Amino acid sequence: MRAFGARVAAAAARADDVASLLWPRTCAGCGRPSEGPVCETCRGAVSPRRAGRDCAVCGKTLLATDAAAGTATPVCEHCRTTPPGFDAARSAVDYDGPAREIVQSLKYRRALDAASWMADWMLGCVAANWPDERFDAVVPVPLHFWREFRRGYNQAELLAKFVAAGLGAPVASRLLARLRDTGTQTRLGAAKRRENVAGAFAVRSGREAEAYGKRLLVIDDVMTTGATLGAASAALRAAGAGRVLALSFARG
Repeated sequence: MRAFGARVAAAAARADDVASLLWPRTCAGCGRPSEGPVCETCRGAVSPRRAGRDCAVCGKTLLATDAAAGTATPVCEHCRTTPPGFDAARSAVDYDGPAREIVQSLKYRRALDAASWMADWMLGCVAANWPDERFDAVVPVPLHFWREFRRGYNQAELLAKFVAAGLGAPVASRLLARLRDTGTQTRLGAAKRRENVAGAFAVRSGREAEAYGKRLLVIDDVMTTGATLGAASAALRAAGAGRVLALSFARG
């Protein structure tokens, strides 16, 4: 049986070699030929979000003029007046330069092998911000059924699987459902984004026990205002989740 498994692995490796000759691997950041999912130049141009005076809840970078900037545990005005669904949210990198292109390549150009590389950054973010947290499950933000059907995959789920493996936690891909297609939020302001995704998520019927009292990590590729992660987290809290943290690869 081991000999058979070795032959299968060798055949798969040869198939990968042939595929790389027919379709040379390109960098998800710049599109140039690369030995891995992201070339050395783009890897060097991506850097972690610098620790500063960030909102303790949503992770937003505060300006010196923000009222909360000088406090011991700064919380931005929006999180004070309208607490989000998550207990805290953090992002690994800024959504600019190669990081932006890598996200776009994963989401729209099927650069699926970039997901494991992105997840490594996200695991580093967890270690830096929540070193003592232990999660009962990792939950990807779901796409609407038709959008996932057309795309063929959910990029948040790909990231969640790698993050969950790194944390030694199960991935709960079927815990949340997206009740309606909210469309792209690129051109919407913060208030419209929150309005657009309000009530868009729910815990699937019969799976409430998977959320109740649990410590959950919600995953998405990009966080801008936090509206989507907040709405997904709120659905988990409504089902009785004990603690919900949110994590994205990039922050816009």
